Amino acid sequence: MNSSSSYAPRSDGFYPHLDAYAPMGNLVVRNLDAAMQPATREEVCRVLRKTRLDERDFALLLSPAAGEELEAMAQRANAETLRHFGKARQLFAPLYLGNYCTNRCVYCGFHADQAIARRVLSPQAIEAEAKALAATGLRRVLALTGDDSKRTGAAYIAEGVAILARHFPSVGIEVQALTTEEYALVTRSGADSMTMFQETYDPELYARLHLAGPKRDFAFRLDAPHRAAEAGMRGITMGALLGLGDWRFDVFMAGMHGQWLQRFFPQLELAFSLPRIRPRSGNESKNDVGTDPLNRGHRFFEPHIVTDREYVQALTALRCFMPHAGLTLSTRERAFLRDRLLDLGVTKVSAGVCTAVGGYAESGSVTDTVQDAVQFVIDDQRSVARMAADLEALGYQPVFADWLLPKGGDMPLTEALRCSLGGIADRPGAA
Repeated sequence: MNSSSSYAPRSDGFYPHLDAYAPMGNLVVRNLDAAMQPATREEVCRVLRKTRLDERDFALLLSPAAGEELEAMAQRANAETLRHFGKARQLFAPLYLGNYCTNRCVYCGFHADQAIARRVLSPQAIEAEAKALAATGLRRVLALTGDDSKRTGAAYIAEGVAILARHFPSVGIEVQALTTEEYALVTRSGADSMTMFQETYDPELYARLHLAGPKRDFAFRLDAPHRAAEAGMRGITMGALLGLGDWRFDVFMAGMHGQWLQRFFPQLELAFSLPRIRPRSGNESKNDVGTDPLNRGHRFFEPHIVTDREYVQALTALRCFMPHAGLTLSTRERAFLRDRLLDLGVTKVSAGVCTAVGGYAESGSVTDTVQDAVQFVIDDQRSVARMAADLEALGYQPVFADWLLPKGGDMPLTEALRCSLGGIADRPGAA
């Protein structure tokens, strides 16, 4: 991968627009409009009656005043979701190829200074992981790595994607920011989507949180979704890690970034994901590391806790503003909350998740050391079968793939149809 240390933000990218949107984002944070008056509930209700929302409407839905109208926002979000997505909900799982990382991000369990077991999967191990995960019925997988260009650079990622593509019709990546040429290589190997979290859209805060490593380059990361789309990626998922800064500002800027990207690449299948940092367990002192990998060794980092109510506001505001975009929900959230957010805009959920490298094929013999090397703690630990059953019980259709024929067309049509329809052909009494 080419070094991004001397990277100049592309003139046709989102970076030049940051200054234009930042004032409105700051107004959202401060709950003030252009006339320096507090936003009101009446304004929020007026926005919710509009057919199409603009940037200022989105800002109002993120304001504290809108927090008093969550029921009305939820109803609008539910109606938009039903209109554009119906009752179908996609299932997928992440698969970690490696956890070596050269970055020093103060909030991450893979931080370069963390004393954890490090590992990179061999091609044979990737094959074993793919088989174990595919056996659950999943047909979508998201390949992840740490940021280490020597151990898990673009060539390694491309090789891993090619192996996964033999088992899954849809392979996404969530890896370090790559160049356009590197994204093209990975796309040719079988990847059809990428996920990239900017973490925070505040450049000054970003610099304080990313102490060293290639990820410290804010602009290079910000341009990554553009480069991926330019390289032919069909789907882009973007967002921020809530809890690093003010959630209202980061959600607003993520929405602006996504809207801009879709205008530039109208063919994109755009989605958002808003993971949030889990609070400390409450059993440790401020100077203790606790049990959550995000707390491990970061004594001077205190996250801005985002409450459930605030989280619901963020998701529903995004759904109202971007009704056609997908919304992905992480297993960081507990099962009870995940089930209830399905009505409010969520369209894609992970299931049967393991964040340890090699955790699927070796699930029966994972050591305490490997368990300690996970990136974040999973709260919703439901299996794929249990998640699918729970979705059906709630009136949703679990979808394992949303097209019939995979790359290469080497799967029989009947098998592809079974995958697409969520496995219904395997159930008792199925024709």
